[in-house]
Amino acid sequence: MFGYRRDVLNDIRIPSDWGLEIGVLSEMHRNYANNRLCQVDIAQIYDHKHQDISLESQDTGLSKMSIDISKALFRKLATKGQVFSPETFRTLKATYFRIALDFVETYRNDAIMNGLTVDIHQEEEAVEMFAKNIMVAGQEFLDTPMEVPFIPSWNRVQSAMPDIFERLYQAVEDDNTEFSS
Repeated sequence: MFGYRRDVLNDIRIPSDWGLEIGVLSEMHRNYANNRLCQVDIAQIYDHKHQDISLESQDTGLSKMSIDISKALFRKLATKGQVFSPETFRTLKATYFRIALDFVETYRNDAIMNGLTVDIHQEEEAVEMFAKNIMVAGQEFLDTPMEVPFIPSWNRVQSAMPDIFERLYQAVEDDNTEFSS
């Protein structure tokens, strides 16, 4: 029987944007053996925060999410030695675009076979937005090489503030006292 390790959180750096899941996963992959990783549900009911596609704004919804996740992937690949240039991002965009359009066609055919309808225009608009956002994320990645997208690890926080856990505990106690009054 495998045990679990709460101290994992002390070592990993957690992204502070929509790249959270891919960033945590890649940190776990970097620090731990693959056969020690698994996903678990921590609640019986999970409120998934569905986002609007946000075709009109790169600062909200799935549009912002796709940019943040792309940048998280680019950062991780860069730490593995991948060198990026505008040409690299154009190639990624073109590759994504072709594959995504092929999937739209495949899902359209599946829908037809199952008596369902798909709004091809809406699906292809989404593909176009995500393709464009690969370029946006790539340019942001190139323009801000010193961006610090991670919150500090708990080890670093504890190094800077040795009493952080006592302070957090006291803050919770103070909140509980305030709300119970």
